[in-house]
Amino acid sequence: MDRKLLLIILDGVPLRNWARLFGNLEGWVANGTAQKWTMTSVLPSISASCYASIHTGVTPQEHGCTGNGNVFRITQPDLFSEIRKAGGTTGAVTHSFWSEFFNRHPFDYVRDIEYDEPESNTINHGRFHSMTGYGQANQMTPSDLDLFATLTNLAGRFDLNYGILHTCTLDSMGHRFQHESHEMDHACFVMDEMLAPFIPRWRDMGYEVIVTADHGQDARGHHGGNNPLQQEFALYYFGDAQGPDAQTPLHQLQLAPSILNRLGAPIPASMKADPFLPA
Repeated sequence: MDRKLLLIILDGVPLRNWARLFGNLEGWVANGTAQKWTMTSVLPSISASCYASIHTGVTPQEHGCTGNGNVFRITQPDLFSEIRKAGGTTGAVTHSFWSEFFNRHPFDYVRDIEYDEPESNTINHGRFHSMTGYGQANQMTPSDLDLFATLTNLAGRFDLNYGILHTCTLDSMGHRFQHESHEMDHACFVMDEMLAPFIPRWRDMGYEVIVTADHGQDARGHHGGNNPLQQEFALYYFGDAQGPDAQTPLHQLQLAPSILNRLGAPIPASMKADPFLPA
């Protein structure tokens, strides 16, 4: 495998916040560097269920994760497993749920917080955070700059073909402050500013980059249900492929097969949604 791609998941950012508050991403769309679409999440539009669907390309009704309290080792083919079968090297800088879904369950805080397993058939290089103790009084989220730097470190040291980064900062801020607030505006502004210098750096390293969310949030900071504010978010693509017209709606189940397409890996029969990016 000679292609490389990084998937950046900013948890819980509704569609209306992207264009309004992410000036760097929008600037790259305006000058033609990036392509942008609207994507709709699976149902329930709850974090863990979406994580599992992002990587398997199947609905929660099929993979079985019905919410954050129901996390287990997923059995369907997923991005990590299929990229490894095709000869690629994988990495993850994410919430610990991703390790539990796609490598080992339950999460062992000592064994699984950081690992390098070149022979693994799923995640080769993992750096995870658990957010244990999360609540309104203490959000327990790591610095996003540290996460972006960690992914860059892994990509450079291990020449990842596929790496995923997932941060819960904006989801947590939305739950705490809701979306019509100075705090939420500032949090999105800071995220955009922290992320921006890494995108050209990753591109210079040979990576295509996708920046998106797992789900949205409504005005009261809620998600999980069937509502455009809770389900819709933006997807930005930095790469050489030409996707559909910007007005074409995308579905979350299209993400996994599209990534496999770009990396040149076979798409398993379980991923039935049409890729929106060509091979």
